[in-house]
Amino acid sequence: MGPPSPDLGQSAAGGRLLSESERGARGASGGGAGPLWAGGFAGRPDPSMWAYTSSLGVDRLLWREDVAGSRAHVRALLRAAVLDQPEGQRLLDGLAAVAAELAGGTFAWHDSDEDVHTAVERRLTELVGPLGGKLHTGRSRNDQVATDLHLWLKGAVADAADACAGLIKALVAAGRTHPDVVLPGLTHLQPAQPVLWAFQLAAHGFAIARDTTRFRDAGARADVCPLGAGAIAGSSFPLDVAETAADLGFAAAFDNAMDATASRDTVAEFAAATAIAMVHASRLAEDIALWAGRGWVRLPDAWATGSSMLPQKRNPDVAELARGRAGTVIGRLTGLLATLKGLPLAYARDLQEDKAAAFEVAATLGGSLGALAGLVSGLEPDTARMRAAAAEAETTAVDLAEALVRAGVPFREAHAAVAAAVRLATKRSTHLSDLPDADLHDLHPGFGKVDRAVLDLDGSINAKATPGSTNPAQVATQLATLETAATAARAWAERFRPALDLGLET
Repeated sequence: MGPPSPDLGQSAAGGRLLSESERGARGASGGGAGPLWAGGFAGRPDPSMWAYTSSLGVDRLLWREDVAGSRAHVRALLRAAVLDQPEGQRLLDGLAAVAAELAGGTFAWHDSDEDVHTAVERRLTELVGPLGGKLHTGRSRNDQVATDLHLWLKGAVADAADACAGLIKALVAAGRTHPDVVLPGLTHLQPAQPVLWAFQLAAHGFAIARDTTRFRDAGARADVCPLGAGAIAGSSFPLDVAETAADLGFAAAFDNAMDATASRDTVAEFAAATAIAMVHASRLAEDIALWAGRGWVRLPDAWATGSSMLPQKRNPDVAELARGRAGTVIGRLTGLLATLKGLPLAYARDLQEDKAAAFEVAATLGGSLGALAGLVSGLEPDTARMRAAAAEAETTAVDLAEALVRAGVPFREAHAAVAAAVRLATKRSTHLSDLPDADLHDLHPGFGKVDRAVLDLDGSINAKATPGSTNPAQVATQLATLETAATAARAWAERFRPALDLGLET
């Protein structure tokens, strides 16, 4: 018998670990019969082996999915006439009672429970007697855990899309609150062109909006039910796997039993979509840290921290942690792919590692996007500093070149002329707009045909004519598009999230 499973928290896993004395008081059915596979073994597992191989510390978070899958399997056994109606009803009632204990926090986890599947079946058998042993007919823990995972993934991709939508809405709200703020758009971390702050917020929003579609796409692959695949080759019982899939709310049943039990690409795809979303979150976080470092934004009290030594400090810890945790999620993805790459068909215990990775990246994504949404919502831009930074760095030089083009000068020639003017202004420690007309004319006669009013920041922004540009009208359209995308993502998440039948009163 192994050591107690780690306590993951009552709200997450439900129940508590039963002590040796409590378990003895409840009788031999309390978990002392050994693991489900012990029939061919004369001796008991070594405690160290048991502690090393047990997955209960992680997979007991799947108890809702496991109970729902077991109830669906009971109905499948009823349809196949493997169970009669009274037996099926007793099992369904027993599983509902198990779910009630788990939901209420009174379920007693035994240190002899190898995994969540063992724990649920063990407690069911305690409640209904030997009939509980019929639950596993036509089913393996291989298709059982795959089904639990697919149900969990459906909820996870829905939660992820919803979290993305929350951050998009925060970006849209910030852009609409500060529609006229101008800052220098950067390339190579150097001022390039003046843009609206709302335009840059929208740029982050569109990247995250693509993440919602990636999660939806990953959800389509997870929306396939493995139950009925058995250990590797299917079952000799006439189980209607399509009906079972529909019963659990899946779009389809598996096509190949070996693939259904041995594949974890759905988990890897979810982790990949999560890693990409965290990369996008990290880029937003980097911009926020950069804006704060240059004094372009003030961080809100509720979403910043201070220094234990330096009283003036206001640190972007939320942004920095999101940036750091993106690396952790990427590491989880690469670790999972490395685990999967060398596995022969079919099931191998290596696959036990998938759940810790999936649970961690899901929690990290939800927490990071939620925290960034709070941070973005409270950002206060320093309009004067942003505008001064945009004006100081000749970010409208290309507008002067384009004015020369409209005067009939080829762009390459115009580019060279303006570059020469920038060099002259830099040499004199002044700006393009302050150079004498005569000096500009010496550089290129075409300068006499243009109005240097095009060097104005607002004029530059308003002059943008292409769709998707930083023109205020275009930015307003972009924010409206993002708002629609966020609303659609949340509506999809609500529809796609599985409704798990636990047999409890609602």
